[in-house]
Amino acid sequence: MTEQATRVHCDPEKKHDFVLLFDVADGNPNGDPDAGNLPRTDPETMEGLVTDVALKRKVRNFVAAVAGDEDYADRREALNIYVEHKGAALNAQHRKAYRAKGIATSEPSSEEINDQSLVEPFSRGLPEGFTLNEPTGESQRHRLTYSGELSTKDLTAALGAIGEQQGPAARKFAERVAKKAKKVDPTRKQIGDAREWMCQSFYDIRMFGAVMTTGINAGQVRGPLQLTFSRSVGPIIPQDLAITRVAVTREEEQDKKETEIGRKTLIPYGLYVGRGFFSPHLAKQTGVTAEDLNLFWDALVYMWDFDRSASRGTMSPRGLYVFTHEKKYGNAPVHELFERVNPSRREEVASPRKFSDFVVEINESDMPEGVTLTRVLG
Repeated sequence: MTEQATRVHCDPEKKHDFVLLFDVADGNPNGDPDAGNLPRTDPETMEGLVTDVALKRKVRNFVAAVAGDEDYADRREALNIYVEHKGAALNAQHRKAYRAKGIATSEPSSEEINDQSLVEPFSRGLPEGFTLNEPTGESQRHRLTYSGELSTKDLTAALGAIGEQQGPAARKFAERVAKKAKKVDPTRKQIGDAREWMCQSFYDIRMFGAVMTTGINAGQVRGPLQLTFSRSVGPIIPQDLAITRVAVTREEEQDKKETEIGRKTLIPYGLYVGRGFFSPHLAKQTGVTAEDLNLFWDALVYMWDFDRSASRGTMSPRGLYVFTHEKKYGNAPVHELFERVNPSRREEVASPRKFSDFVVEINESDMPEGVTLTRVLG
């Protein structure tokens, strides 16, 4: 365990509540698809909003990026990401748990191929779920086996592929084999075993939780770490700007025009406040370690550099304040602790455009007994 991971704010057996400050300059921190991707706002106050999902995505991307470093070589298998940015479907992730724990999701079916003209087409390759077995024992016939694991949609696609590549007769035979397969409902213990494996293998499940009851049932996990929406300090001014592109989309318009008009949405500047909570009771259930917590705090500080884009402008962390309780159920009401971190716009500044246009007051006097404030950043 690293020295950093032994500090009080990295102890998974304690309750932690934290405040995160971050800002954006000339960018869109979180577009709203219901408003033409304009920055999210509270329509009554025009204060900016950034969803918890947007921040969790950045954390996931950071963990996925650093998991390959030598510093994490001994924990690499525990730092997989369940909700990948682009990658495996969720049911495919659940299937990994079932295979690792030896849990059957179906009873496979197979049939001897009496029509030898089908053997050659099947031997050219079959989609996932189907296997051509060589003759064994006294039988001199090949067998087609279906695992029974595919979803209805995936099975339909697999049969369609067989029809296109191996022909109608091959598809008809494969359909007959597939109908014989039976789904197997896992027991409560097996679902629990799969759930435990998922917690051990996926960082974001251990920390944020997940509903894994779709398709292949791997149970539900209530995550010990929860985030709120982040809200800007004061109103923001969403802007929709026209930009020109020195390239046209369609070839037929090449001789008619030299540029095309596009749109770009941003805010000149916004300072956002987010809040979060860590429960030691739930952390014990999911198996969160001190290293997991340390990695999370690192993510909140450094994840912004892994998520740069022209549309987001310049996003930077400006403060991370962690309140740690001695008692597992807390030593003070959380809202009172959060009120000790008070960012505000300087009175002489009419239109803030940088972080120094704000002042962040931290009240560390008369801290409730049993509560420790750690300034991770700021």
